[in-house]
Amino acid sequence: MYIDLPKKMYYGIGEVADAFSVNTSLIRFWEKEFDILKPKKNAKGNRKFTPEDIKNLELIYHLVKERGFTLDGAKVHLKEQKQETLDNFDIIRKLESIRGQLLKIKEQL
Repeated sequence: MYIDLPKKMYYGIGEVADAFSVNTSLIRFWEKEFDILKPKKNAKGNRKFTPEDIKNLELIYHLVKERGFTLDGAKVHLKEQKQETLDNFDIIRKLESIRGQLLKIKEQL
């Protein structure tokens, strides 16, 4: 899945949910389940996600939604094989971004 978010320091939960095409409740649920997600919260309790959180969300989305892992399976996979998973996911993400750019060029022709 190619995520097209503008370059910012912090993203709101609505922006993140729209980018991933999921409900905000799923993002909040994943925040509770996975220790690697640590969004900043302001005084009102609004969550602000950093670009690092977005990368972690992409990885969780890839494992759970695209590869079909259960939540427990994704947690175990991240703990045991985190570096290997990150390397593979970085390659996949780069290829998907290249594909997205090529599709944009194709539409412009």
